[in-house]
Amino acid sequence: MGLTGTALAIDAGNSKTDVALVAADGRLLGTARGGGFQPAVVGTARAIDTLAPLVESALAQAGMTGAGPVDHLSAFLANADLPVEETALTSEIARRGWSHTVSVRNDTFALLRAGLPDDGEPVGVAVVCGAGINCAGLGRHGATARFPSIGRISGDWGGGSFLADEALWHAARAEDGRGTPTELARALPAHFGLTTMPELIEALHLRGIPDRRRHELAPVLFAVAASGDPVARGIITRQAEEIVLMATVALQRLDLLTEPTPVVLGGSVLAAGHPLLHDRVLRLLSERAPKAVPHVVTAPPVLGATLDTLDRAGAEADAYGRLRRAWEERGPGAGAGLAT
Repeated sequence: MGLTGTALAIDAGNSKTDVALVAADGRLLGTARGGGFQPAVVGTARAIDTLAPLVESALAQAGMTGAGPVDHLSAFLANADLPVEETALTSEIARRGWSHTVSVRNDTFALLRAGLPDDGEPVGVAVVCGAGINCAGLGRHGATARFPSIGRISGDWGGGSFLADEALWHAARAEDGRGTPTELARALPAHFGLTTMPELIEALHLRGIPDRRRHELAPVLFAVAASGDPVARGIITRQAEEIVLMATVALQRLDLLTEPTPVVLGGSVLAAGHPLLHDRVLRLLSERAPKAVPHVVTAPPVLGATLDTLDRAGAEADAYGRLRRAWEERGPGAGAGLAT
């Protein structure tokens, strides 16, 4: 016997993982939050191992531990960038016996689903700009558009970690005379209580400042850009160009440039609402894809994963409203705990 009428939803990013147990009527029965999901670093099996305690926690909150598999598991996973990776992750999850059926997609599709209406054919494009950058789209009759998003080898440019490194590059060259003067050369080391770029370079190189703290420099970049610094503004302008380019190419691939189409924007960099980035993205979209209907989604991406379980269950219309309200009541930090 399985847990009929229930499903598991997983949104696993590079920095955190959310798991939710959902009833077909839209009730949120249990949730759990854990650390990042990095199969490329630890291997597929060990990455799936990290999901096990989260699944068990979500089931336990609903008193369902040991009751058998749920109907379906919808997993939206970071680093599921290639079809071969999706296949391997699907097989490994299915082997755990948590559900009768399993579907795996890249986590950008969770953002897209969260930002689309709950009725009609799901059609739209999403661009996520958080630690990294990615884009995915759904067209008519199940058509999809996506990018490998593996890094520079797949043509990627941008995301918070990339922007931090780009700021460091310009600041280092400004300090030693190879580049254009910029306030970044003072502001970046000052963020860590240092005075000069050579001090910061040494601290980063010798791990006096852990690599994981580099992402802290992205907000410094935006602050310097807001003060009018031309170099910092140029980096942000380039980021806006890349976001719009990805969205426009996806719309073109899906033959959606000539019809009103949602363009969902999300991830920590876009959700922060920096005026320089936000306004330029909207202006460029209006020029290059005038039919696009952009909007920023700040809801947790796991919302999209849970909505997908309702789609697959053929849920009634009121189930979607119930589920969205449950997440809204939990607020932007939704993750661990229980909501009904």
